[in-house]
Amino acid sequence: MKRIYVVGTADTKGEELSYLADCVSAAGGCVARVDVGTRGAAIAVDVTAEEIAACHPSGVEAVLGTNDRGTAVAGMGEAFAGFIRSRDDIGAVIGIGGGGGTSVITAGMRELPYGLPKLMVTTLASGDVSPYVDISDIIMMPSVTDMAGLNGLSRVILGNAARAIAAMARNPVREGQGLPSLGLSMFGVTTPCVTAIVEELRGSYDCMVFHATGTGGRTMEKLADSGMLAGVLDITTTEVCDLLFGGVLPATADRFGAIARQRLPYVGSVGALDMVNFWAPDTIPEEYRGRQFYRHNPNVTLMRTTPAECEAIGRWIGAKLNLCEGPVRFLIPEKGVSALDIEGGAFFDPVADDALFSALEATIEQSPLRRIIRLPLHINDPEFAAAAVAEFHEIAVS
Repeated sequence: MKRIYVVGTADTKGEELSYLADCVSAAGGCVARVDVGTRGAAIAVDVTAEEIAACHPSGVEAVLGTNDRGTAVAGMGEAFAGFIRSRDDIGAVIGIGGGGGTSVITAGMRELPYGLPKLMVTTLASGDVSPYVDISDIIMMPSVTDMAGLNGLSRVILGNAARAIAAMARNPVREGQGLPSLGLSMFGVTTPCVTAIVEELRGSYDCMVFHATGTGGRTMEKLADSGMLAGVLDITTTEVCDLLFGGVLPATADRFGAIARQRLPYVGSVGALDMVNFWAPDTIPEEYRGRQFYRHNPNVTLMRTTPAECEAIGRWIGAKLNLCEGPVRFLIPEKGVSALDIEGGAFFDPVADDALFSALEATIEQSPLRRIIRLPLHINDPEFAAAAVAEFHEIAVS
């Protein structure tokens, strides 16, 4: 039977943890009380801190045998992630915590699959939660008051959280389409292309479009690594620009890694490789002052990539694609790589584009499975989208 894991530091948040677990149980949930504290539980629990700590790669002592709180919290987070990976009876997870508890509990929640309910009641929910949520679907709920004993407001907040997690666990959302899923990458400047591709493929595939903001690409590849995608149309590889040149929406060094590992049918392109993303103009690094910029909105400033940068981008992507042993088609739109890179557009630069295209052709080791294809089109031309669809159909059935 699937259980709702109610997780907290039972040494410092025992009263709140016990109350939350009772509320979840009263709402119809099958509860497992889990302690991730490091100083001894103040209440009865179903899973002890020692059991969690034993899941650390270096054993219990690496977590509970240190007098340094920072080391203990980091170790407990790693141990809790290992514990979560070992379980097959999780129907949902709800956690409570301040800074340390939130760090520990969300480390485990991030190991859970998409769609499995995960709710964190935390004092940190109104700030920057990206280090805790990352690319997961964790729900961050403000605790409003600090967790230093129950009060009239905290009972309401925890009671609402308990009812929410119990309802989610009791009424899981079922997939309706039953179609194989595809991952697609898109930016505002490649929207016409990707929209046309989705419109063409949606009758046969469940098309999942990811915003190419660093987290979008990582999420798409996590799904690929999880076996949830039947193929990828990676039209917008712009995250590589930010990785290589210090932009604010970077990929990681493992970009394209999931494609190589899973050998998925892959159609890629050079979407938005003409730009590096920064925030407002006053945030741009000093080394880039004087470059060509485009103010996308008051909070986002785009920098045009130079021919030298484009060459480096092409070689980096080409080296990554050479590691892919599945079917690869990489399409080059000779008339521009984004809505700004078009004749008369702010980033139109045929010299920089040619440096990118030439570097890709010089680096990619072509074979019957791995091909690079030039097209006398702009990336947002309808014919380019049609070509991408045709190439995907060819490799998806090969």
